Amino acid sequence: AEGPSCAWQWQPHHKSYAELWATIREEVQAASETEPVLASFLYSTVLAHQSLERSLAFILANKLESKTILGTQLMDIMHDAFLDRETSDALHADIMAVYDRDPACEHYSTCLLFFKGFQALQSHRVAHYLWTHGRRTLALALQSRVSQVFHVDIHPAAVLGKGLMLDHATGVVVGETARIGDNTSILHHVTLGGSGNTQGQRHPKVGDGVLLGAGVSILGDVTVGCGSKVGAGSVVMNDVPPHSVAVGVPARVLDVKPPKDDPGQNMDQTGGFMADYVI
Repeated sequence: AEGPSCAWQWQPHHKSYAELWATIREEVQAASETEPVLASFLYSTVLAHQSLERSLAFILANKLESKTILGTQLMDIMHDAFLDRETSDALHADIMAVYDRDPACEHYSTCLLFFKGFQALQSHRVAHYLWTHGRRTLALALQSRVSQVFHVDIHPAAVLGKGLMLDHATGVVVGETARIGDNTSILHHVTLGGSGNTQGQRHPKVGDGVLLGAGVSILGDVTVGCGSKVGAGSVVMNDVPPHSVAVGVPARVLDVKPPKDDPGQNMDQTGGFMADYVI
């Protein structure tokens, strides 16, 4: 089956792991020749490494190192996490997602080197790997550092699917018990926040193929169904049915789309909103 209600699937135009890494190296080599001032940077971040996992670990470690957490230590920790098959699969799917959905991403290497939404997401995947392998204090320390550097705060216990895109990403907050499905796109200043101070499920569950516009707040144990779209600035406090368009404060469902519509992929942030809607 295909469509926004399905989990991530590799498509015919997607590159294999080896093809993707070879393409990134080719892009970076060409860039170093056309922009010599960046040749040293491009060599140290990409061309000096034997794999995408090692390159990304180097990039993130250099961004996230501090006076008390050495970059060399972080690089080894991150590389170990990226060698986990599930984490590696998600990493590759996320690059494909950004390249497919963001017209500003003309090269795979652009996403790897310069898109902080992608970098923050991969940092979370490392923190989640640490959290699920019993290293919770280190996971929380990494979360704190990622929040400081990227201004993206995702609790390491939060479960995120594959093929995700955090576009711009500044101000994104995802709470401890939140769950996000595959193929979802999230813009800046989105909050998946909790309601109440008890243990247990208290954060949102977002399905596959969802688009969350800029400034969306989803509060409490609510579900946003697969293939749905929530308009910029909306506050969601009740469930949103699958394949729906919701907007407003509080959010109201304005339209129901056919299952073939795929907002998480097409990034259409304005279609489906009624002109006569009054807040």
